[in-house]
Formats: sequence, structure tokens, C-alpha cells
Amino acid sequence: MPPGPRVVVIGAGIVGCALADELTERGWTDLTVLDQGDLFATGGSSSHAPGLVFQTNTCRTMTGFARYTVAKYGALDLDGSPCFRQVGGLEVATTPERLADLKRRHGWATASGIESRLIEPGECAALHPMLDPAKVLGGFHIPSDGLAKPLRAAEAQARRAIGRGARFLPRQKVVGVERAGGRVTGVTTETGSFRADVVVSCAGMWGPLLGELVDLAIPLVPMAHQYARTSPLPSLAGVTEEATRPILRHQDADLYFREHTDRIGIGAYGHRPMPLPPREIGAGEGMPSELAFTPADFEESWAAAVDLLPSLGETKVEEGINGLFSFTPDGMPLLGEHPDLDGFWVAEAVWITHSAGVARAMARWLVDGQPGADLHGCDLARFERVQLAPDYVMARSCQSFAEVYDVVHPLQPMEEPRPLRTSPFHERQAALGAYFLEASGWERPHWYEANANLPEAGLVPERNDWAARYWSPIGGAEALVARQRVAMFDMTALKRVEVTGPGALPFLQTMTTNQLDKKPGSVTYTLLLDEDGGVRSDLTVARLGAERFQVGVNSAIDIDWLRRHLPGDGAAQIHETTPGTCCVGLWGPLARAVLQPLSTTDFSHKAMGYFKTKPVYVGLVPVTAMRLSYVGELGWELYTSADLGRELWDTLWEAGQRHGIIAAGRDAFSSMRLEKGYRLWGTDVTAEHDPYEAGLGFAVRMDKGYFIGRDALAGRSAETVTRKLTCLTVDDPYAVVLGKEPVYADGRPAGYVTSAAYGYTVGKNIAYAWLPVEFTQPGRPLEIEYFGERIPAVVASEPLFDPGMTRIRSAA
Repeated sequence: MPPGPRVVVIGAGIVGCALADELTERGWTDLTVLDQGDLFATGGSSSHAPGLVFQTNTCRTMTGFARYTVAKYGALDLDGSPCFRQVGGLEVATTPERLADLKRRHGWATASGIESRLIEPGECAALHPMLDPAKVLGGFHIPSDGLAKPLRAAEAQARRAIGRGARFLPRQKVVGVERAGGRVTGVTTETGSFRADVVVSCAGMWGPLLGELVDLAIPLVPMAHQYARTSPLPSLAGVTEEATRPILRHQDADLYFREHTDRIGIGAYGHRPMPLPPREIGAGEGMPSELAFTPADFEESWAAAVDLLPSLGETKVEEGINGLFSFTPDGMPLLGEHPDLDGFWVAEAVWITHSAGVARAMARWLVDGQPGADLHGCDLARFERVQLAPDYVMARSCQSFAEVYDVVHPLQPMEEPRPLRTSPFHERQAALGAYFLEASGWERPHWYEANANLPEAGLVPERNDWAARYWSPIGGAEALVARQRVAMFDMTALKRVEVTGPGALPFLQTMTTNQLDKKPGSVTYTLLLDEDGGVRSDLTVARLGAERFQVGVNSAIDIDWLRRHLPGDGAAQIHETTPGTCCVGLWGPLARAVLQPLSTTDFSHKAMGYFKTKPVYVGLVPVTAMRLSYVGELGWELYTSADLGRELWDTLWEAGQRHGIIAAGRDAFSSMRLEKGYRLWGTDVTAEHDPYEAGLGFAVRMDKGYFIGRDALAGRSAETVTRKLTCLTVDDPYAVVLGKEPVYADGRPAGYVTSAAYGYTVGKNIAYAWLPVEFTQPGRPLEIEYFGERIPAVVASEPLFDPGMTRIRSAA
């Protein structure tokens, strides 16, 4: 087997070593790992990390990474010494809110296939006898969690890579990255140079400095985190094993604990954020990633530790560090290839817990072209440009640190900096009492206090306390009014690009699944696939002219993917138009009655059918009108330039008064789209699913010619799938689930919920879930675990609302 391309990995911490192991195992053996420090205690986070591996995470991808880390390190040893001790994990609650959260975490673990138990205080104390059971309300036990030995695991994996031909070189500080023709060609260190076809930065806290060498913003902040060790405990006298009791988390006090033979290690997140610029790392003496312990910051943590584990009162803090490790604005890793320098890859902000899983995904991505996992939440390209501003990165990373152990609601927004991105309608929305939440920096109204007196609000049922956060019955009233009359929705935040040029059509035909070779004025729903047939995204493509298309995408990742595949001859170009444009969704049975008097254009069904577009004037405003509806009602998406946005809003608002028009927010939007069964990419569907499993096979035209992913779909169909995205309904209106809960069939875990909301029109709770196909027959009874309780659910035929599409295609 040929040795593959020349690869240089920068960083011999656990991520770099794990990646070297995974790459050489796949045949890429011409591999060099460089580190500025010694091997394998390089001076980075791996050198001091206490190694706790708690697998449960709100993100399924991160849980998958952690599961692989446990499996891999559990099978590794170094000279007979294990690289992982499977002592189990125990999380305890001392408040009712935390106890409820542990029940939610048990659901996440179950949905991801991890065995876990919710246990009583007495059993918590039996597992960890130092606990005071009187202080504990309950616990969450994960038997497969445990302690990784980072340096041991790093060296064990490095040895395997070396055995396959890799080399590891210490004291090689990288000072330059060589490039030619838009590709990386090598790296330069203080003492030499190394040719390379592929360079992967696994430099951790130093990642932003490597990014500067290649003009790449790495949104990462090194942050100090306190870790202390006690003096010996009398109750542990004579203990010789490093650890036998479960690793312990006391998240109500931002604490975790692990044994060090006869001592206890205590990690604390409850102190002030302590960021450090990457250039200042290693400015003092000793290990670069270990800063001097600051006892004053630990006082509250120590008091809380002694309160939970009273025997710690017989000891003192004997030593401690403020250990540095990486935080990002959203708390997720940074994985992917440089957008403008082929062959330069990044794997940063990766904790020990996820190291092996990340390395496997990166190796698959590099060798096979696909990572084999849904990485959209980790993708380096996920951030908007404004989210890369240093002040933004600092503020959000500090909040990520502060919230590590917080109970965070799915809708809970970041606090600063806000407001950042606002649509041209923002002033009008604020005047209507808009309740804003944030997404990708955009302020998005979720409901309007101006609608509080709508009589429909009295028809909206109450919901449980958790589901009632960041919610108002006003949103339900807005959904009901939109179904009955007409509503204006701000759709500005939905990302869009223009693709132009003589090669625009063939380019888009190659990139997407549906037939786009239609006359100007057509709009098409289509999919982006990867080479394995997974759904990378769903798009709406409007043909505005022979060589001009407007493409509605889901995120910056889509734009990155499209740009990487542009033809090299310049025959097609991409330009993002989101910041300079805006959009009103005008939807409801009376939408045509509002719009038609404002324009000389004929908006009748015959003149402008469903999935058609025209350039029109709405009053004084030039608009691109698209006959589309993500809520299942008659209406249009109305696009104009940002400078005319407020005029468009005011024109529609004034004309709509005689028809009872309202402004409606995201809550109404989400409910209405689930009633119609419309998928939300990144939540309901990811690259881990193919179109037929996701119920999107209608958007695939296998007979149109080649497109990316077509070959992988050969032989697949809706009849061959083994799992399906399935609509469930729950009769209990109070039991509003929010997503990620496990679904049970015949008493056993069978799948998991993706999107969920109350359907205000159909009068039922709606939950979409991934399930084996044998459990997806309409009428099939199931259960959803919600905060530890099983809620009856039933499989329903979809869509729940207007299956004949008479409303959306209305000619009236």
C-alpha cells in the first residue's frame, strides 16, 4: 500500500497522537508529528488534564466521540499500564432544578445508547462513601464513564503510529507555513523545514497563533481552570490503587472530583473567567499550560466541596494549578479545512473526553473525504464573519466557561454582545413588544406583546415549567391568527446567496439533487448531498434569470461547501446577499387580499403559481416575490434590499390592517412548520441521514444526470430504508417535549426525538423522531421519556395539517 500524502501534524498532545494513530491505521504512513515541547508531556492541556471522561452530552455527535474515546482507550495500555480506568461516573443533585436536569441527562444518554441509571441518595453514598447523603436529592450513574490517562494514551497511540512509519519530533516550534497555488506545501520550524501535502493543526491553546500564519481566524480562547489536590485523607490511608470510586460531579457548585490514591483532586468552574492571550502562554517558569494557583478564587469552591464531602474537612489544599485549556464561543470543537488554503486542516478546542472520537472523524474526513459523523456543530466554517471578531470570541468564550455546568435551556440565548445583527424591521418589531432571542448573531422575534390581547390566546393550553421557559401563549395565538387571517414573519435571518454566470446552472445541477433546468421564474426545493448520499443541507433555488439564481441555504457551512466546488474557470460565482437584503414572509388565507392591491402584478394562482417567483413592486418597493410557504399557508416570501426594508414592512402593515394582520414570531413559525411536516436541517436531518430515510426522496431526480452523492443513492428508495424520520403525537397538552428525548417501543429504547412543538391548530403535541422502520406504522403506540417519566405517544400520518395542500395552493 502506498504511504499516502505527506502529512505534518502540529502538536503531539493527545489529539495529535490520536490522529497520527488513526491516519497511519488507514495507510497514511508518511506522517510527521511536530511539537514545540518535549514528548509526550508537551506542555499543553494534555500534560495536566485530570482525565475525567463523562460521556453524556446534549449533542449526539459529542456523545459519540466520547463513546469511542472510552472504547479505544479502554483497550489501550502502555507497557502493561492501562490508559483508561472504567470506574464509572456519578453526577449528584443538591437542588430540585439539578435533579430534574439529571433526569433530562439520563434521557440523552439513553437516546445515545449509553447505559445509565437515576439513583437515590443512599445509592449515591454507597457508590461514593465520602458523600453526605443528606445533602443529595438524587444522582445519575453511568457505569462506563471513567478516567483517561492522557499522557499514557497519547504515547501508546504515538507508538502504534511510529510502528507504522510515522515519526515524532520534539522541540520543533512551527514559525511558518509554506504554500503555493492555493495549497499548503510544507511547514517551517525554528530549526528546519518539512514538506507536506496536508498539514493538520492540533496545537490546542496555541491554535490561534498557527491560524495567524495562514491568515485564518481560530475563534478560541485559552482559559484557566482551577484544579487542586488535597493532603492525604485518613479514610484513604493505605490505599494503593489510583482510583476505585466513580468520578464525581457536583454541578450545582461547579465542581468535579477524582481520586489520587489517598488524596482527592477537585476541579472548579465556579470562579471568574480567567482568559490568557495565546502569546502569553509559557511566559513564566514551569509547564506552559499551568499557571500559579490563586487560593482566593478557590475559597467558595473549597467550602462547597467540604459541604458535600465532609471528610475533606480533615485535609487541606496541598497543591493546585490554574490549568489552561481551550474554550470557543459555543463550547464546541473547531474541525475542518482552511477555506482558502487547500490542505491546511484544524482540529482544535478538543477535550480529552472527545479526543479519540474527533481523531477518528478527522482521519475519515482526510482519507475518505467524509467524516462519518454529523460535524455541522463542530465545523470550522460554522461561524458568521461577525462571530470571529476578537471581542465577540472573548465575550462568548467567557460565557461558555461560566455555563459549563449550568442548566441551560435549549432556547436560552447568549447574553453579550447583543443586539448585534438586526433586520431593517427591528425598530417596528420593538415597538410591537417583540420578545427577541438570538441565532447566528441575529435578533429574531419569538412573539409580540402587542398580540397579548388576541382572543386566541385564551385557546392556548398551559405547559410544563421547563417548556414554558422562553415561551408565551401569545405565540400560539399568533399561529392561530396566521391560519385564520394573515401574518407577517421576519425571515431576514435565513441565509441566502446569489449564484451567477454562464456556468451557474451546470454548477448547481452538479451540486444538488433536484432538476433545476427550468425556465426563469421557477423555484425548486433541492438537497446538497455528500459523496455517501448523506443530506448535507436542503436548499431553495430560485431561477431569477438564465444565468442568475438565488439560493436559500442553512448556514455558512453550505456556502463554504459550494465555494469549494466552484468551477476553476470562473464560469460561476457565489455572492452572499443576506446582510444587504431582508425578507418578509406574508402568510395566511388573506395574504393575497393584502398583497394584490399594492401591486400591478397579477398575484392570482393562475398568474403566479406555487413555487414561482417574479420581480414585482409592492407599493414603492422593488421586491423579488417567491410563492413559497414554510408554514403551510397561502403566501409569499418578499425580498428587497435592506435600505427599503422598513418601507416594505410599513406598506404591508398599513394595507393589512383592514384584514386583521398581525406580526408573528418564531414560536408560531416553528409550530406551523411541524404541523406541515417540514424538516429542519441540522435538527431533523443531517449528513448522517439519506433523503429517503428523511422523507425527502421527492427532491431527488436520479434521471437528471450526475450530481454529488448520486452514485451512493443507487438502489436506495423509500422501500429499502431501515429507519425513518417519523411523526409522533402526544395527546397531553401539558407535556410539551423540546427535542433529544429517547423514544421507547415495547418498553425498550428505540429512537430519539429531533424537533418538537405544540401544534396549536391540530391541538396536539408534535414530536418528530428517528425510529427503526418496524415502529413507524401510523397508530403504533410508543413512549417518550421526558424528565424521567414515560409519556404515551402514537405514530401519526404526516402531514398533520392540510395533507391535500389546498391551503398553500389556494386560488382564492
